[in-house]
Amino acid sequence: MRHGRLLAGLLTLLVPGCAAPIAPADSALSLGSTASAAVTAATRTAKIHSIRTTDATKGVIMVVGILSPAPKAGTRVPLHQWIPSLKRWQEVAHGYSSGGSVRITTVQPGSVRTYRIAVGPQAPYAAAISPMISFKHYVWRGMFKKGLLAAGGAGQPQFTVVPPKEGPRRSEADLLANQGGYVWGDVDATGCRYSRNWLGNLTDGLVRVSLHSGTTALTSVRMQQETEGWLNHDITGVTRLRFQVADIRSGYGPYVSIDALLLCTN
Repeated sequence: MRHGRLLAGLLTLLVPGCAAPIAPADSALSLGSTASAAVTAATRTAKIHSIRTTDATKGVIMVVGILSPAPKAGTRVPLHQWIPSLKRWQEVAHGYSSGGSVRITTVQPGSVRTYRIAVGPQAPYAAAISPMISFKHYVWRGMFKKGLLAAGGAGQPQFTVVPPKEGPRRSEADLLANQGGYVWGDVDATGCRYSRNWLGNLTDGLVRVSLHSGTTALTSVRMQQETEGWLNHDITGVTRLRFQVADIRSGYGPYVSIDALLLCTN
């Protein structure tokens, strides 16, 4: 009886300290699950490689994008423009991928806007959106698109802008004054960087045509009787541009017709 009690006590002490060995199969499954969770999901990147104005007369913008890894050939890639007034992105054009690149063109008015490109999901890659790029898009427009700020001169000056029905580009005007007089007109040039002007001198004599920043002369040209010419100048930083015609020597006074354009973002 005594030996029986001792054996029972030893068994009682040994059982709580025993642990079942882990099967190799269980261990392998556990490690495999941990490794799978640590694998990073496949990602695709998109970026705008270049953006530029290719036709300042029509307002054409060309965007070249880079997509890595390359998506399926012919994948549709939209170009988004941020619309501040609506506070949202809006698709303005799209292109189709070729290898790891895409080329997109769009026609836009002069502007300073923010752009991005995007590509939809393609297994195993999620959708990708490029970093944003701000772009100044300069387009030629009529000098008088926004009207005249003021006009004046001496000797019954007349600065007459051709009406929209006759000159929809808002670039044409006639400038006249009496003999010995002059005429000027001011326009808002904020956001503009160049002025290009065709001149037709209908005066029976010699005149001077000039551009001014406010009242400070920028450039000028003397025109002989009944001749044509150009007056072009960089106006970067000019906010108030003045166009002026002055009589030098004539029988009836200066008379000049102009077709004036500004390169602007507005």
